[in-house]
Formats: sequence, structure tokens, C-alpha cells
Amino acid sequence: MIGALGTTRNVLLAVTDAAIWAAWSTVCGYVAHRMSGPALRRDRVLALRRFERDGYAYERILRIKAWKDALPEAGSLFRGGFSKQQVARRDRAYLEQFLMETRRAERAHWAIAALGPIFFLWNPWWLATAMLGYAIVANVPCILVQRYNRARLVRLLDRRSVRNRVG
Repeated sequence: MIGALGTTRNVLLAVTDAAIWAAWSTVCGYVAHRMSGPALRRDRVLALRRFERDGYAYERILRIKAWKDALPEAGSLFRGGFSKQQVARRDRAYLEQFLMETRRAERAHWAIAALGPIFFLWNPWWLATAMLGYAIVANVPCILVQRYNRARLVRLLDRRSVRNRVG
């Protein structure tokens, strides 16, 4: 009988954890969606590092082009959202908006992942570790794709700036 109670308790914990993940992810996505543009235009915390400036490190080391399109894209989940599935236009205003949206999405995924350690407060160690693993597996690839896309967009915008100065 004790084994059945333990199993029932673990199932209830896992269902509770899943509900918390769903609610927290929705809240983080909505808060990020509501962030003002000026707060996202320049972001020193999420700034690209020297090694990722051009995005080639992501291509060479992580082979990101092979798997990035398999990830879900929820940028347009909320009314007025911005889909980052593909670059729809090439004008400067659109590309700058896309760049800002990569920051928005990255912030949302960092906030979602930050919840991971909280699960150690009420779960057995093995389930909390699984929840932390989920936080990493579900969010780090999305963060990497946002950083990769941002590096590519910066490179494209820089090239356009040089071209405009020359021509």
C-alpha cells in the first residue's frame, strides 16, 4: 500500500510541476511580449560576445542550421506578436524589429529556465533534477537560436550600413 501511495504522490507532483511549467511559461511569454521597445533595443546583459558576433561559431560547432527550424516558434502566440519563423522582409525597419524580437524571446527563455531550481523545494531530488533538466533542454536550444539569429541580423544590418555609406 505504501508503494501505491508513493507512486500516486509522485504522479501528482509531476502533474503539478507540469502545470507550473505551463503557467510560468505563459506568464514569462506574456511579460516579454508586453516589454517596451526601448528596453529591448540595447541590451547589455544579452549583448553578443566576440566569439558569436558573426554567428559562424553556432554553425560550425553546434550545426544549428540543421535543427533550429525543428523548434517551436511562439512569437505570434499573443495578439500583435512577431513570428520569427523566417525573415519576411529585408527593409531596415523590419530587420531592426526582428533583432529586438530575438532579445524579447531570449529574455523570456532565460526567465522560464530560471524557475528550474525552485522545484527542489517540494519535489524529491530525482524529480527536481528532472525538472531542472527539462528547464535546460527546453530553453537552452531556444536561447542559442535567438543568439544565432541576432548575430546574423547584426551582420546583415552592418553590411547594409557599409553599403549605404559607400553607395
